[in-house]
Amino acid sequence: MPAPAGVEAAGWHLLGVFAATIVSFLLRPVPMGLGVLIAVIALAATGALDVKEALAGYGDTTVWLVVAAFLLAGSVERSRFGQRIALGMVSLIGRSTLGLGYAICAAELILGPIVPSNTARGGGIMAPIVRSFALVLDSTPSDQPERAGRFLVTVGAHANLIAAAMFLTGMAANPLVSKAAADVFGVDFSWGTWALGAAVPGLLSFALLPLVIYRLERPTLRDASAAREQARAELAAMGAWSRNEKWMAVVLAVMLALWSTKPLHGLDAGIIALAGVAWLVLVRTQTWEDVVRNVAAWDTFIWLGGLLAMANGLKEHGVVAWFAAAMQDRVTGLDGLSLVLVLGIIYFYSMYGFSMLTAHISAFVGAFLAVAAAAGAPPMLAIAVLAYFSNLCACTTNYSSGPVIIYFGFGYVPAPRWFKNGALMSLVHLTVWFGIGFAWWKLLGWW
Repeated sequence: MPAPAGVEAAGWHLLGVFAATIVSFLLRPVPMGLGVLIAVIALAATGALDVKEALAGYGDTTVWLVVAAFLLAGSVERSRFGQRIALGMVSLIGRSTLGLGYAICAAELILGPIVPSNTARGGGIMAPIVRSFALVLDSTPSDQPERAGRFLVTVGAHANLIAAAMFLTGMAANPLVSKAAADVFGVDFSWGTWALGAAVPGLLSFALLPLVIYRLERPTLRDASAAREQARAELAAMGAWSRNEKWMAVVLAVMLALWSTKPLHGLDAGIIALAGVAWLVLVRTQTWEDVVRNVAAWDTFIWLGGLLAMANGLKEHGVVAWFAAAMQDRVTGLDGLSLVLVLGIIYFYSMYGFSMLTAHISAFVGAFLAVAAAAGAPPMLAIAVLAYFSNLCACTTNYSSGPVIIYFGFGYVPAPRWFKNGALMSLVHLTVWFGIGFAWWKLLGWW
């Protein structure tokens, strides 16, 4: 097919390879990292991108931020710092079944900024704890009259997505949004800016989540003392804070402080994260061998670097501008605010067609931001809506992300009920983030 007017031939070829890469994410004929690596090789070998363009993504600071965050997450898990936080929240506020729901939310909120893989956080740390509490409450997947398990599992899955939405480091692909914001609008949607914009609507979403799910899956068992006592027993078995846990707490506190005060010192978020990794190695909280063996970190490095290179190529060779111009013709007559609302809703519900958040973000976020820019939408408002909806949209199905698949796989919630609950939660999210969120962002001067 010939390239459309305004699109270079190299850009058109790149779009074909990029589309094939997204399809490979959905069908999984090969691991995701390998699929992206094949794409990068194909682009360089055929001349669609020169070698420097094809490999440019691997030198991007956003990629190294994510890699460093994965390395830090490995230390959080090995030191059992994350497990202590989760169990501590349950022992403090898990007296009732509803209280257990809020304890899950509190643990996700604390771990969200420091465990960048929502799959590692949800599937590796939180999901086993949630499941054990359901079993302690004598709720099994086959025990339909007692819905405590249904309630806890549903809250766990949705809380993971809210935490992922609230922080730049809450999910591995979030930096793709931040990078697209810089490329399209020239806006530095940094760690602190991301967290500030999410603070009010995100906390409200956390506050409403257990209440809404409690109404949908009202458990007959209200007293969760058994689960609370188990949490306290497990904490007692862990003993006093270990040396490694103390170092984790210090390093993470310093990093969060530096990430949220970038305007004062100007340090890049990726450099701060790498410094945290080096610090932990120097104080022997983790070894260099731990760093080298972190498969998730280096797998993410391969696919995220390649995707960023392709996204840059699509912009440089005219594909993004061509798509934005074509879409602008279809939204003529809409003012900037209305356009953001329409794009946000389309972006949110298009997740029904995806089985992976990264694929959804990669396919749409740059193009949607380009449409918003071409139509004159308020830059910060458009960025915020797409940034936060990039994770919240996964509430819709039982196949949208790793943690959701894990929680659904426990067998407590039948698929039709999961879809029903997801549809209702999507309306809650749209109401909160389009309502309170817009008001908060107006107060911040974002539109």
